[in-house]
Amino acid sequence: MNNSQEHQPIGCSECTKSADLGFDFTMALQPIVNTSSREVFAQEALVRGLNNEPAGAVLAKINDQNRYRFDQTCRVKAVQLAASLNIQSFISINFLPNAVYSPELCIRTTIEAAEAFKFPVNRIIFEITEGEQIKDHGHLREIVHYYRQRGFLTAIDDFGSGYSGLNLLAEFQTDLVKLDMGLIRNIDQNKSRQSIVKGIVQVCGELDIKIIAEGVETYEELTVLQSFGIELFQGFYFAKPKFQGVATINNL
Repeated sequence: MNNSQEHQPIGCSECTKSADLGFDFTMALQPIVNTSSREVFAQEALVRGLNNEPAGAVLAKINDQNRYRFDQTCRVKAVQLAASLNIQSFISINFLPNAVYSPELCIRTTIEAAEAFKFPVNRIIFEITEGEQIKDHGHLREIVHYYRQRGFLTAIDDFGSGYSGLNLLAEFQTDLVKLDMGLIRNIDQNKSRQSIVKGIVQVCGELDIKIIAEGVETYEELTVLQSFGIELFQGFYFAKPKFQGVATINNL
């Protein structure tokens, strides 16, 4: 993307109203828990329609023309919701790397929103969606470096499912890696997945990267993952996403 007028920083007041996006949406929150400290580590902001339609119904409306504005609006809506619910943990926000044409300019709206809604910048995590094909790894490296300099945490989402895998970690390191639920499902019954996850745990440990296992649905899956030294978890075993609210956590 070039630095055209349509990609200039957007005011957070515009984003809260989804100005010029062509449609509106909101968020649900799903907790990420630390089973060692028995605390909520973060709440992930997940896109939902205004009547709680699933994320897919909203994402189907995204195209090259509105991708940047949608990405900016997601950030503002997530911060606004977290502030309104007095979230004390981190708030985790997915972002689209291909929508960020300039780290310095594209982050302005997020910082403005954090200041306006009085939500600390150092409690914001940006998740890179590995399922989106990264067109320029050098550009993504610059984004991650800049965001970390500004006090944000960064994470690779759906690790192990996308286009780049371990190649991303060879080029730069995020603060967190979220294991894709495809690796987690029935891991207690699958020696191959266990070996793969053990390997990822070892690599991330050497790089000082924390691991989040997402998509945990059973006690058996949880137990195996805990035996590998993983402490951070997300999934229906603990709580389903709560539409515009904070879910009650089970099994913590």
